[in-house]
Amino acid sequence: MTREVPGVQPAGSSAEQDARDNPKVRTLYPQDDWDVEQDNNIVPLTRAEAEKLFGPDVGRPSRVTPLRVVAAQMVLSLVVALVWWFFDHPGPAALSALLGGATCWIPSSLFALGLKGVKRQTSLTLIVGEAIKTGLTLAMLIAIAYAYPEVRWVPLLVTYLLALKTYWLAMVVK
Repeated sequence: MTREVPGVQPAGSSAEQDARDNPKVRTLYPQDDWDVEQDNNIVPLTRAEAEKLFGPDVGRPSRVTPLRVVAAQMVLSLVVALVWWFFDHPGPAALSALLGGATCWIPSSLFALGLKGVKRQTSLTLIVGEAIKTGLTLAMLIAIAYAYPEVRWVPLLVTYLLALKTYWLAMVVK
């Protein structure tokens, strides 16, 4: 049973709507930008506007391909492994660094080759490919931990992370 109180609006959706429509009504929660109607008319740039904004090479296709990124990961892994070898000549640090780089570029190369073999790329193929790549990376790290007990985790993880950063470098190079 409801009771009406003089001077108090009843609670409910109509009272909330009245409070939103009337700017003089103070509500418990302030109105934010999400409640305001937004203009969704998005106009694409013309070619001249895009060239003015991004430069004359805006229409040129990127020279960076996934296989070139994998090649850069391989080269970087070898360079970092050589640096670790200089720090630890007879020790396992260089091999650990090489394994860390391989943990990055082997799944990446399989992903790149898989993308090259797919006729029509959809978001589902990218998601499945990334899931396989992540699973293979984890499997390789677990296999290294079991098969190579002398592994040095710092060189392995440093090289792995540096090899992962080649994606960012590839985006800058274009």
